[in-house]
Amino acid sequence: MPSYELAMVLRQMSRPELVSVLKRTAESILDKGCIIRNLENLGTRALPHKISEHGVVHREGSYFTITFDSAPTKISDFMEEFGRDIDIVRRRIFKIEEPEEFQCTLHEEMLPPAYRKDVQEMIDIAKRKQKPKFKYNSGLDYYPFQK
Repeated sequence: MPSYELAMVLRQMSRPELVSVLKRTAESILDKGCIIRNLENLGTRALPHKISEHGVVHREGSYFTITFDSAPTKISDFMEEFGRDIDIVRRRIFKIEEPEEFQCTLHEEMLPPAYRKDVQEMIDIAKRKQKPKFKYNSGLDYYPFQK
């Protein structure tokens, strides 16, 4: 199952209400057969602009992220369910991509430019694209065209 991250902004409320909203959200994720990997509190702060959601204007919110594993078909169900929840002001679900493996090429990068493979390849490409030039040893004593 691919990993997803749910970024939520909850309305300003007391701590017990906040705990109940998070439990409700986590239980809805678990009820659909998903696995919660991480729950992170990013704090309470002022929103970047006032947000009108469910008929109420919000100026402050509590930010949370939940990392979970789920089937891709269930993501639309989560968005619909969390959209109906009046305590959630904003919600977005992002797919977590696997980091690409790369090899360290520091020893090649430290070489002088003339000895690097990528620079040599660029020189070869430039040589292939050069146009033929006029050869001055064409048998004529002068250049027959004006310079």
